[in-house]
Amino acid sequence: MTTLDLDNIELGRTITADDVVDALSFFDDWEQRYEYIIDLGRQLPAFPEEMKDDARIVRGCQSQVWLETGFDDASGELRLAVDSDALIVRGLAAIVLAALNRKPPQAVVAYDMEGYFDSIDLLKHLSPTRGNGVRAMVKRIQDEARRRASAA
Repeated sequence: MTTLDLDNIELGRTITADDVVDALSFFDDWEQRYEYIIDLGRQLPAFPEEMKDDARIVRGCQSQVWLETGFDDASGELRLAVDSDALIVRGLAAIVLAALNRKPPQAVVAYDMEGYFDSIDLLKHLSPTRGNGVRAMVKRIQDEARRRASAA
C-alpha cells in the first residue's frame, strides 16, 4: 500500500501560522497574497493517485480535497497531509497545515482557526463555497484530533 511520508511536510515546523500572518501582512494587495498562498500550496506533496479515495476526501469543498492524518507516538503530535485538484485550495490547505500540523491533538482542537483566518483577513476574500470548504477541512482535522485526544 502506498503512503505519504508525513514527517517530511514542513508546514507547521519550519513555516508556522505566525510566519503566514507575517508574510501576508507584507503584501499590499490580495493579488500578491493569492500568489503567496499558491506558492505555499506548491510545497505540499502530491498524493499518489491510489490514495485519492473516498475515505480521504473532504466533503463540503468546492474542489476535490484529500486529507491524510497520522499520529507520531514519540512526539504526541498529529501529522497531516492535504492535496487538492485546485492550486488555490492547495494553498489554503497549506495555511491550515501551518497552524495545525505537528501539534498535539488537544492543541489542534483548541486552536482558534476563526481568529487565525481573521488575522489574515482570509475568509472575506474567498467565495462562500470556498470558505465553507476551508472550514470543512478544519473540522475534519479537528474531529480527528478529538478522536486522538480521547484515545490518549
